[in-house]
Amino acid sequence: MTSDELVRHVGRLLGKSAPWNANTVHVDTLVPDGSSRRFFRLRDEGQSLIAILPPENDERGQAEARAFFHIGNHLHSIGASTPKMIAFDAASGLALCEDLGGERLYEQLKANGLDATLPLYEQAVRRLARMQVRGAAHFDPAWCWDTPRYDRQLMLERESGYFLRACCTDLLGLDYDHAAVDRDCRQLAEAAAQAPAHFFLHRDFQSRNIMIVAGEVRFIDFQGGRLGPLAYDLASLLIDPYVALPQAIQAQLQAVYLSALQQEIPYDAEQFQREYLLLALQRNLQILGAFAFLSQVKQKPFFAQFLRPALDTLGTLLAKPEAGGYGALQQLCQLCRRELEHLHE
Repeated sequence: MTSDELVRHVGRLLGKSAPWNANTVHVDTLVPDGSSRRFFRLRDEGQSLIAILPPENDERGQAEARAFFHIGNHLHSIGASTPKMIAFDAASGLALCEDLGGERLYEQLKANGLDATLPLYEQAVRRLARMQVRGAAHFDPAWCWDTPRYDRQLMLERESGYFLRACCTDLLGLDYDHAAVDRDCRQLAEAAAQAPAHFFLHRDFQSRNIMIVAGEVRFIDFQGGRLGPLAYDLASLLIDPYVALPQAIQAQLQAVYLSALQQEIPYDAEQFQREYLLLALQRNLQILGAFAFLSQVKQKPFFAQFLRPALDTLGTLLAKPEAGGYGALQQLCQLCRRELEHLHE
């Protein structure tokens, strides 16, 4: 679709009396991180919106587009810090939403430092707790394009399985004890699946998916949302390899989050801490699988630089006494770190 075609399509979708004039509407193509969707900013007479298109002739992309619009509408309706949905065309999968600008939490931290950015992180975790609890009410799993719930099977296929395939085998070509590692992965998934999973789960809640608009945090990339456990999204933000937050700050933000959560629902803090470690491990495995795949298969070298920080975090998590039952995963993590160093020599 050309820029002129996009402008005309948007004009029809907005129900204007006449199509937008391509000579007055300015179209900027935006570069996404890991998505195959196409993003555009359209500006005309001081107005600005974001247009998102799935890949052409892609049924899963169409389903993802529908999820973006329906989940986005739901989250905005319950007061979540998400962009307003403007319009959606089911035939093309074109979605229009509020333009939140280009400043992310990631850039704020890099530009201003952690001390100056910490209030935004605190704001983000407080609003996360509210979104997770309130967003679960009247959430329709039929909106989900991938799976309706975060569960044990997803952990094994899309997280630990993803890590083993994309990172350990395809990228690093490791020779390891498959049976022992598989046992650890199944044991980890079984334990993590015990966490209550009836809350709204964003599933990619990290610094590059949090926009800053006039000092307020706003959340994007929620189209992978589904029902799931509380601690996963918090872990996604706190162990985010793009940023590598210090352990003391992670603990501080956990406390802020738990305080906000208790204002929504009662939840046992010790239980949450146990669930947090398990779900942080799961998220860490997913990150490593995704970054290996994106850097090697999708040829996006930006992600390769974060493999080592993600492996370091995995090693830190597995070294905790509460993770003592995952010795094979711990050995595999060490092997990954050594092999990654050789890969970059």
